[in-house]
Amino acid sequence: MKRLLIISFCFTLNLQLKAQQPIKLIIRGDDMGYSHSGNEAIIKVYKEGIEKSIEIIVPSPWFPEAVALLKANPTADVGVHLAITSEWDNVKWRPVSNCESLKDEDGYFFPMIMPNKNYPGRAVTENKWKLSDVEKDFRAQIELALKKIPRITHISGHMGCTYINDSVTALVKRLAQEYKIDIDPIAMGVKYVGYDGPHKTLSEKIKSFKSMLNKLEPGKTYLFLDHPGLDSPELEAIHHIGYENVAEDRQVVVDLWTNQEIKDLIKQKGIQLISYGDLKK
Repeated sequence: MKRLLIISFCFTLNLQLKAQQPIKLIIRGDDMGYSHSGNEAIIKVYKEGIEKSIEIIVPSPWFPEAVALLKANPTADVGVHLAITSEWDNVKWRPVSNCESLKDEDGYFFPMIMPNKNYPGRAVTENKWKLSDVEKDFRAQIELALKKIPRITHISGHMGCTYINDSVTALVKRLAQEYKIDIDPIAMGVKYVGYDGPHKTLSEKIKSFKSMLNKLEPGKTYLFLDHPGLDSPELEAIHHIGYENVAEDRQVVVDLWTNQEIKDLIKQKGIQLISYGDLKK
């Protein structure tokens, strides 16, 4: 009986301690480099909003500008957003290395990772891709990123490319360890969260984001990601079949992440906004 009471007391005490611990939340902006409008948006929500980590696509066309912007904002946490696809119809990018099995007939990355009815035969997995080529280009992307942005803290994957199969996932883990940029949120107990409800319009996004924030539990760490962009003629020309409203959709992310109501709720709930780098502190 005494032992049961001690166990019960310890369990209750543990719950009380957890309840006193803050909620921690990483807000991650993906795809820096895919466009000028995207670059501007990602920096805007870092400086004026709630974003804390930025993912950069090394092979992307606006990578040089992204590097310059990140140099001008030296406190921003940055991750290499490994990519072996080029999904947009009107703007393309190529591998950083010579990896023939990852190229289409024009020398670009294929648009999709997995089979897609809108792009038949144009997914990486529908073609004779080689793990050695994936490693070659991942290495080239990481090394160029570290050369231009030495403070890189971590790796993530664009369009799920780091989870094609177990061999690719193991490769990414090995590269992260080798280049000393191994911060794995899932292994560290971080939980992915998304919008809690409809999220097409700004009002829907605000409502669903607030609902998500209100469900976060003290003592736990969460990760939320999305893709900022500024609604401009440039971004209106960037799209693929099945995702035509890119400019409108990504502008709403900017509006959400800079929204004062959202900032106030985060402050009111005592949520600590952190970065990937903070996970190791």
